[in-house]
Amino acid sequence: MSIIAHIWSAGVYIVPFIFVLSLVVFFHELGHFLVGRWCGVKIDAFSLGFGPEIFAFVDRYGTRWRLAVLPLGGYVKFHGDANGASVTDREAAAAMPEHERAVSFFAQKVWKRAAIVAAGPAANFVLAIVIFTCIFYFNGRAVLSPVVDKVAAGSVAEGAGFQPGDRIVAIDGDKIASFEDMQRIVQASSDVALTFEVERQDKLIELVATPHRREIKTPFGTTRVGVLGVEAGAKPENWRTQRFGLIDSVKRAGSETWFVVARTGSYVGGLVMGRESTDQLSGPIRIAEVSGEMAKIGLAALLNLAAILSISVGILNLMPIPLLDGGHLFYYAVEAVQGKAMHEKAQEFGFKLGLTLVASLMIFATYNDIVRLTRQLLHLG
Repeated sequence: MSIIAHIWSAGVYIVPFIFVLSLVVFFHELGHFLVGRWCGVKIDAFSLGFGPEIFAFVDRYGTRWRLAVLPLGGYVKFHGDANGASVTDREAAAAMPEHERAVSFFAQKVWKRAAIVAAGPAANFVLAIVIFTCIFYFNGRAVLSPVVDKVAAGSVAEGAGFQPGDRIVAIDGDKIASFEDMQRIVQASSDVALTFEVERQDKLIELVATPHRREIKTPFGTTRVGVLGVEAGAKPENWRTQRFGLIDSVKRAGSETWFVVARTGSYVGGLVMGRESTDQLSGPIRIAEVSGEMAKIGLAALLNLAAILSISVGILNLMPIPLLDGGHLFYYAVEAVQGKAMHEKAQEFGFKLGLTLVASLMIFATYNDIVRLTRQLLHLG
């Protein structure tokens, strides 16, 4: 393979990866930036990426907008901060004249600091809703009818009495409009008895089934979900395109965002309880792979991935780990309750601990990526 072919092959994955990650990071930092400006805080820098600058300019408010070499994150540096993690520069703060202190981040009331910090994750959820809204509004939704075509031998569905031709109308009283609706409920309900309302030969009957927990492969690794044991018919007449108006698109986008939040929360809880596998934790290598594959499908698929990653970034940043936004919010909650900030040394220890935890998570996720990639290469060989 020629050098040009290698560069092209790498670009197929790198360019979509940079696009997706930059979009998610930009909106996260934009949330901090906009609320910071609204609160009257001076912003020294807005950086997309880390390391040496590729391009930069200073706006009329004195903010340096910079594009950096390493596109693996970004930051907003508020006046008085020692770095982009909103750690106060104590020496500089002590020497500041009063007019500069007034526009510094550390000098703001606790509710303002909390609002500025919370705005980053909030912007990630807003971005996801906007993307999902656009996808539903412009593309609609491909809907597969919830009609059973095949029942796997020896499956939970067979034991519960499902038959080919059954149309699933409701599960535990919730109406089912598509096969995907049914799958989502079943996958999230392993080892939980579900009551299915089924239409069979123009009659409604009730069937009770408990989805069996099973490992399945996803683009990000292996996960454990509930499985019923039914398949839908892929005949053209079973498919339809559902169109949405703007209001319905927004509602659907909100539901989709909440579904991803709930599924992610369930996965994190499963990790803590030992029910989920850690191999689904992915780092930049795997995200780049999936970004490239989604780009091959089309822009809508790539934007859908960006929305899911944006939600994941929002959830991760809300975790009460020092260094992340959730850690800052925890500190501010303590400050609000006790009427004064936590001791300086306690905060410094927390940030060091948070840095260790975040770095360990990144190393482990990257290790997972390398192991997965090595297995793929060995399999191809």
